[in-house]
Amino acid sequence: MAYRVELTARAVADLEALYAHIAAATSRQALLWFRKLTTTLESLETFPDRGAPAPEHPALRQLLYGTARARYRVIYLVDAEHQVVTVLHIRHGARAAAEDLDR
Repeated sequence: MAYRVELTARAVADLEALYAHIAAATSRQALLWFRKLTTTLESLETFPDRGAPAPEHPALRQLLYGTARARYRVIYLVDAEHQVVTVLHIRHGARAAAEDLDR
């Protein structure tokens, strides 16, 4: 059965900031990269446990997207009882693991 994927307000803001940062509105390549990221988020409907445990907390999972300098971490929580995946934060992979997660 498919899970419902929800994004927190912070995750939506992260996506909006990332969209602007990579200039997806004016770059076809950046837009394609961004669309693949959103498709990856949607894939959590079917494969919610595909990400590894996040170092911040054992209940959190992380999914890495991108390569080298453009690697991003999608931090999310799986609620198996209610079949909901909540995306909490999307940030550049170079940021420290515990950095500002609870903002």
